[in-house]
Amino acid sequence: MALRLVSDFDLRKDVLPWLRAQRVASAAAGARGGGPGVLENNYESLHILNVERNGNVIYTYKDNKGNVFFGLYDSQTRQNEHLYTFEKDLHVVSCSVNSDRTLLAASLVHSTKEGRKNELQPGSKCLTLLVEIHPVNNVKVLKAVDSYIWVQFLYPYVESHPLPENHLLLVSEEKYIEKFHIQVIQEDGSRVVIKDSGHLPRERVAEDFVWAQWDMSEQRLYYIDLKKSRSILKCLQFSADEKFNLMFEAPLDITLSDSGFKLVNFGCDDLQDQENLSKHLTLCVFTNHTGSLCVCYSPKFDSWEKFTYSVFYFHKGHGKTFTAALGSVDSHVTKGLTFLNLDYYLAVYLPGHFFHLLNIQHPDLICHSLFLTGNSEVVDMLPHSPLQSLSGSLVLDWCSGKLYRALLNQSYLLQFLWNARLDCEKMAVLHCVLSCGGDRQFLEAKIIQWISENISACHSFDLIQEFIIASSYWSICPETSNMDKLLPYSSVLTWNTEIPGITLVTEEIALPFMKVHSFKGYWEKLNSNLEYVKYSKPHLHYNNSMVRKEWHSLISEEKTGRRRSMVYVKNILDNATKVISNLEARNLEPRLTPLFQEEDNHQRLLMGLMVSELKDHLLRHLQGVEKKKIEQMVLDYVSKLLDLVCQIMETSWRKHSLHPCVPHFSGRASAAEFKVFHIMTRILEATKSLFLPLPPGFHTLHTILGVHCLPLHNLLHYIDSGVLLLTETAVTRLMKDLDNTEKNEKLKFSIIVRLPPLIGQKICRLWDHPMSSNIISRNHVKRLLQNYKKKPPSSVIHKSSFSVEFLPLNYFVEILTDIECSNQALYAFEGHDNVDAKFVEEAALKHTMMLLGL
Repeated sequence: MALRLVSDFDLRKDVLPWLRAQRVASAAAGARGGGPGVLENNYESLHILNVERNGNVIYTYKDNKGNVFFGLYDSQTRQNEHLYTFEKDLHVVSCSVNSDRTLLAASLVHSTKEGRKNELQPGSKCLTLLVEIHPVNNVKVLKAVDSYIWVQFLYPYVESHPLPENHLLLVSEEKYIEKFHIQVIQEDGSRVVIKDSGHLPRERVAEDFVWAQWDMSEQRLYYIDLKKSRSILKCLQFSADEKFNLMFEAPLDITLSDSGFKLVNFGCDDLQDQENLSKHLTLCVFTNHTGSLCVCYSPKFDSWEKFTYSVFYFHKGHGKTFTAALGSVDSHVTKGLTFLNLDYYLAVYLPGHFFHLLNIQHPDLICHSLFLTGNSEVVDMLPHSPLQSLSGSLVLDWCSGKLYRALLNQSYLLQFLWNARLDCEKMAVLHCVLSCGGDRQFLEAKIIQWISENISACHSFDLIQEFIIASSYWSICPETSNMDKLLPYSSVLTWNTEIPGITLVTEEIALPFMKVHSFKGYWEKLNSNLEYVKYSKPHLHYNNSMVRKEWHSLISEEKTGRRRSMVYVKNILDNATKVISNLEARNLEPRLTPLFQEEDNHQRLLMGLMVSELKDHLLRHLQGVEKKKIEQMVLDYVSKLLDLVCQIMETSWRKHSLHPCVPHFSGRASAAEFKVFHIMTRILEATKSLFLPLPPGFHTLHTILGVHCLPLHNLLHYIDSGVLLLTETAVTRLMKDLDNTEKNEKLKFSIIVRLPPLIGQKICRLWDHPMSSNIISRNHVKRLLQNYKKKPPSSVIHKSSFSVEFLPLNYFVEILTDIECSNQALYAFEGHDNVDAKFVEEAALKHTMMLLGL
């Protein structure tokens, strides 16, 4: 299934065998009442009460007399420990143990045979007790009231030594939260007792709230109070010294009743009627290490046809309200909506109806989130029992007594990628798979294999383009904060296609107002995200527009023979050399594809310019990161772009069993070469619109395969439309490999006339043919005469080397000879001293004779 639930704890496997062993040992010793004397048929009373910050699980069970036992499962040692026994038939509301396991706080009410457990009987009391358990000793009554109380010890961030002071939160159904300060001392060696238990200092933390959530991992308290009927979300951060600060206030556009009361993650919510979960609102807060802050909200369910829920992306400055169609009217909702935190994603699912995987890093486009309806196998394979999302990815299945780590199932998502029908599903799953991390080389190989088989399967976006951008992003972004704002995440900037089964409305929301001015850790990242939303519009994602302009300028200068400062160009080419060295250092295995076998200055210029522009972009906007680290990140990023192209080429080359050498021009193309040529054309299309560099030698190889695979008129059309780029290396090989048959002459001439002048002149010298001599002569004459000024005729006319009395030609050759003599240094033909007036005369006569058929 799409979610992989990795078991951290299971009451049946991790506790039940220990209880049975304890019972056997107790019976063998003839003990009565000493230890967990549980009857075999009463194990159904066993259930989880709380999960502490260190992962320890507190559970409870009753014997046949109704005595309440408390136990603890140590997540590190995977051992069980009996904490305390109340020898009365009581119902446990809440329980917590301090980090040193010396104090136990519990809130209990009298069990009733009739009526619901969450209704206090008239005159009954809810007892909140503080018990010394190291060893078992005194019991202190903290509260005895007619309303429910929940308890939660604060856990320090450093647990290396016992703490002299403990801090306990008491949450009252009367809508206030208190913090107790409890000092402990040691007596008689290891015995721990409460100091001055009659006068425990307390302070009011919050009051008049209607909803509260505890984040055990980060030691944060979120709560909502109503001010003038407006919901205000607040957050208290408890620090290492157990002080607390109000971190932010944020208005929420949701409707809550001041008569309501709901707690999230203050132990296991056993008091709620689980059968009626679907009738109650759901509200929870999720954060992650990147500084995201999401509030998930689902109002009371009032329709059998559709289900509405909202996600407020405070770190992005907007909220989205989703409406999911439930299908047939008969498909009643009997379970509640579940929200799960999955790091870069959050999952929303209604058992048996839909599964929505929401991208919280990049929530702007709906195509980057995966929505599946009840018709999908994925939805049917998800757990149908209600799950309680604890801190981070920790999930509790209260029905079965199991604690899980909820992770995205990468292998299943890869399999789903092959079967996805809709473009939006392919897009979402591609990004989701890449976000999972793991063995990136294996992952990319699997995706490339899928792309190779489905190269034309997407109509809404380019598969290769999206893969290159997304995979490069995920190779760099997790390592450095704020990179997600600076590097492109997707090649798709807009998405207007509807997603079947769901609609959404996006609205801007008020940003949280930060109440402190010094930030560390998560709060620094959240504040950075909020500052970005306030001041950074339009977006700062890098693009190659400046590179495109500068590259075209350099190529234009090269064609005209002019070039700016050689130092500037050398620095650009040095950048490219560093990229290629970085790429080769990371890929030690020999390549099958014949790439990187030529200089290819045009691609090196593009590489070097991208390195230069991207480095400047990151240096401008990435604060607090060393320049050397930024330079290395840029090299890694550009290297990754090239490497992904190489991987696609390698996969295609290997799949079609092509030889690692560059193909020859002679011979007919095989079916395998046709397929590889098609893949290379798609790669070129993908990189061209984004103006991304290609590995040196790509265009040469592409052209050679093009000559092999295409008829002449198609080949020339590909060249004229810019799909095939003629490189000097490719054309040089063509001139040498092909003989001068009529068909080949036509091909060579068609290629030569399409070359830039400087390269064309070099190539003509390699082709021993009257046609090439004619072209060389024309170019030579053009150069000589472009600045020619007519002079008085010479009195002597030199005799032509040919015994041909053709005065116009003789006169013309005489003029050329005079220009050559007077401007020898300026007009010397580069690298070919034999091109002179005499060469022109001979070429002209040969060409005339050929035209006359002599």
